[in-house]
Amino acid sequence: MIFSRKYSYTSSSTEEDLKSRLVGKHMNVHNLDFEVSEKDRMLKIIPHAEQDTNIRTLPITHVEFSKSKEGKTSIVINSKMRKIDAGGPMLIMVFVSFLIIASVILLIFGQGKYMTYTYTLGGIGLGIFIIFWARMERGYFDYVRKIRDYIKKQAV
Repeated sequence: MIFSRKYSYTSSSTEEDLKSRLVGKHMNVHNLDFEVSEKDRMLKIIPHAEQDTNIRTLPITHVEFSKSKEGKTSIVINSKMRKIDAGGPMLIMVFVSFLIIASVILLIFGQGKYMTYTYTLGGIGLGIFIIFWARMERGYFDYVRKIRDYIKKQAV
């Protein structure tokens, strides 16, 4: 999916040490509480947005540990959008895709007759996409980056 992110790196700490540093802890990102819990040998970082009245797109992060060579621990961080939040961004991406596909079809099959519509549809689609992606970078992807940085800091 376009909104999923995966990061991996290694740490010299053991798996048990990393879990003890992370499990049960709370982190604050943009005044929103995230809790770290353990489930099925994996850590889940889930936002507590029940009391939040703002509309936000928030990630759910899974952290997996495995032993690598030389006694180091391999850490894999997977972040994906909550299912409840995925509808709006996907709808915007479908709408932008239709606008850009329509402009390409008009460019190819319009034989120069509909260049005004071609540029208008393409420009609107590109403009909406740029605004949308900039807002996602300041919101959702910023949450993902800060959670990843928190885990890296705890793993050192």
